[in-house]
Amino acid sequence: MKKNKGVITLIVMALLLGFLGYTAVVGLGTEKSGSAAGIKQGLDLAGGVSITYQVQGDENPSAEDMADTIYKLQKRVESYSTESQVYQEGSDRINIEIPGVSDANAILEELGKPGTLYFISQTDSAGNANYEIDPATYGYKLNKTIEELQADGSIVVTGTEVKTAQAGQTTNDMGNKDFVVDLEFTTEGASKFAEATQKAYSAQETIAIYYDNQFVSVPTVSAVISNGQANITNMTSYEAAESLASTIRIGGLKLQLEELRSNVVGAQLGEQAISTSVKAGVIGFVIVALFMIAVYLIPGLASAIALCIYVALTIISLNAFDITLTLPGIAGVILAIGMAVDANVIIFARIREEIAKGKTVSSAIKIGFQKALSAIIDGNITTLIAALVLGLRGSGSVKGFAQTLALGIVISMFTALVVTKLILNAFYAIGLKDAKFYGKAKDLKTVNFVSKRNLFFGVSIAAVVAGFVFMGVNQARDGQMLNYSLEFKGGTSTSITFNDDLSIAAIESDVVPVVAGITGDKNIQTQKVSGTNEVIVKTRTLSVSERESLDKALEEKFNVDQGKITAETISSTVSDEMKVDAIIAVLIATVCMLIYIWFRFKDVRFAASAVTALVHDVLVVLAFYAVAKVSVGSTFIACMLTIVGYSINATIVIFDRIRENLGEKRNKEELLDLVNKSISQTLSRSIFTSLTTFIMVAVLYILGVTSIREFALPLMVGIVCGTYSSVCITGGLWYTLRTRIVKEKKAK
Repeated sequence: MKKNKGVITLIVMALLLGFLGYTAVVGLGTEKSGSAAGIKQGLDLAGGVSITYQVQGDENPSAEDMADTIYKLQKRVESYSTESQVYQEGSDRINIEIPGVSDANAILEELGKPGTLYFISQTDSAGNANYEIDPATYGYKLNKTIEELQADGSIVVTGTEVKTAQAGQTTNDMGNKDFVVDLEFTTEGASKFAEATQKAYSAQETIAIYYDNQFVSVPTVSAVISNGQANITNMTSYEAAESLASTIRIGGLKLQLEELRSNVVGAQLGEQAISTSVKAGVIGFVIVALFMIAVYLIPGLASAIALCIYVALTIISLNAFDITLTLPGIAGVILAIGMAVDANVIIFARIREEIAKGKTVSSAIKIGFQKALSAIIDGNITTLIAALVLGLRGSGSVKGFAQTLALGIVISMFTALVVTKLILNAFYAIGLKDAKFYGKAKDLKTVNFVSKRNLFFGVSIAAVVAGFVFMGVNQARDGQMLNYSLEFKGGTSTSITFNDDLSIAAIESDVVPVVAGITGDKNIQTQKVSGTNEVIVKTRTLSVSERESLDKALEEKFNVDQGKITAETISSTVSDEMKVDAIIAVLIATVCMLIYIWFRFKDVRFAASAVTALVHDVLVVLAFYAVAKVSVGSTFIACMLTIVGYSINATIVIFDRIRENLGEKRNKEELLDLVNKSISQTLSRSIFTSLTTFIMVAVLYILGVTSIREFALPLMVGIVCGTYSSVCITGGLWYTLRTRIVKEKKAK
């Protein structure tokens, strides 16, 4: 790159950074498109709409029917936001909380009245039409009531007999995309639908889908469907297909619901929580940038500029992809800043190695990027695989986390491989060509990690076993293995109408301590009902005496009329089905990562070692939750998933170096020395990446509110554990597996 070209590149990067920074912070135009102000925010940051439904026609609905209804409603409202919450209140009510909206009536109108969906044949057994085109509206209208249709057998299937409904995409004979809704019926529904399609196909009739007093689709039957699987074709778009699929899913509710009340609720957290998190992000970012410059000099400066662009692009992308941001999400973005330097550290270490070999700075930069490419791609793709599986199979906060994770991976790879490279070459082109500006790798002594593998294995096994022991002790003493929060075990929701309109800050400083004094638990959530003096306080499940004590304390402290205090038992916002979805998603992601590593490294022992280290890290952090009794809430899932991505990424870097050294020196070095050398060569990367990430999380812990600290503390443990397992466990485990298999083959 010539000097003039280098100057132009730096000017363009400066202008780009200015433009992106302005767009991210201020926005363009009156809508603030792309800016931080336009990002969707969760219930904890911005509040939203709270709707309460009551079961109709059944005063004592079964737990199974309530759970089924809650899960299906959760899947329905995820179309508004992945951070929407659905939970049970009392014995026959269901609450839906949707963040980022303020018009309850609009949501109610669009969501519809959850109830029964019907598949109706075009004609009855006598040949009379059940529905027909209305000339006045050019839409379909029923000729009979639902009761009459049920009586004469014209309702062939109901929504409860639809097992699943998913939007999909196919390619027709002409090569054009066709958006569809794929349906799968239950065993009973499949039998009924087969009989109905036989009749409709013979008579060339339609079968209408009717829900919420209107026709949602009237597809023509083009074949007899006897396998219980059907699809509705010719949808106008994927969004239309997804909307219809969601309608069919909600129409499959086993319970009839009626709106009881709806409110607009304020943010669960005050402005202080957001401001301290942002402040922590800024401080952590400055520390990381200064660290990179101090350690890597000119390359470090290039990475600091690239990190600025990374942050701006992340903010803009969160807005562009309509991702809902919560307080854990802010923490995740801040954490991603620390992790984003990983690719840069790998590249810079390679550049220093090439300079140490006598290469010119120009050649070292080129070769450094080339040699670092495989480790960066493999590490990020394995994490991206996990994100994609979690996004497709997970639900609720798991899906939201997956979206943020995938976004961060793509942007960090782009900034590291493209932006950093352009800036670094530009610095070189304008005259910064001396090797002293880039550093030189020192000849480090090879540390014999592998010979101590049995000690490391023993320590790890002891830590994992200790975790299970503590969980057993907790179960025996407290009735639960971990300190589950409201999101996991439910609790009591207390509605209090104060005499004055309290601010969120006043609720945090004055009301929460009073509640905590009664419950003895700091795990408290509060919400303001917009336009009223009502405050909703959610706590662990309170006994009758505790409820009475709370009522008395509120009366004495705030002069609240006890008649304006009501309490209801609420279920967890993380349902059993959502837990199962998360577990299945993680298992599938783990298998997919194992297969990818096996394919890329041509050795299943690499994959087995990496996955074992991943499981080890998760279990050790779980042990920490058990020992320290850290609250297990919505951030727990995000924490564990972050550790999964972090662990696999660190391991891949070491395995990439082992793979490279095997190719070069298979016949010249003993395998044990080769593994030790590979770990030692990547040791600086392992330490520096962990340190930068740890710094970001530590600042969050120091400055953050309680919920952020409960996320940051176990994450710091996970970072340390991930570094330990990558350096001390994975290489030794791979060596053990490889040498044992070799010995067995020779013995045969």
